[in-house]
Amino acid sequence: MTHPDAKFEKMTRSNTPLYGVRKLLMCGFSGKAQEKFLAMLKMAGLADLDIVWASKAGAEETVGGLMALPGGTGKGESSSLPRAVIAGGITEGQLQALMTLARKSGMKQTLWAVLTPTSETWPLGRLLEELAAERRAMKQSNR
Repeated sequence: MTHPDAKFEKMTRSNTPLYGVRKLLMCGFSGKAQEKFLAMLKMAGLADLDIVWASKAGAEETVGGLMALPGGTGKGESSSLPRAVIAGGITEGQLQALMTLARKSGMKQTLWAVLTPTSETWPLGRLLEELAAERRAMKQSNR
């Protein structure tokens, strides 16, 4: 069951920055996959973007707390969390372009989300559960 505050909103290609600090919170990437993602960011023109790589221990931390960590935190450490990208501070257009590039590159299936005032207060594990439930609900509605 999804959280009552959680709601899906269709993204546009706006140039207005998304909520929060300009950063990506990454989950579920091995050290090798991290390097591939960094190369993809470079191709997308986002090589200067700060990234926090969350480990399983980060599942109990709030999303906002993890987003506040310095860029590069967790780099090189593999993560057993579900694969996810949580974006803050970039534009919707940049996120759409990154998602398209990820899909075209054959990147493993990934949960995508944007930071919100609600999600930044949640533990990361809870957000990942909500994203997975949302994906399942969308798949069932497309049948």
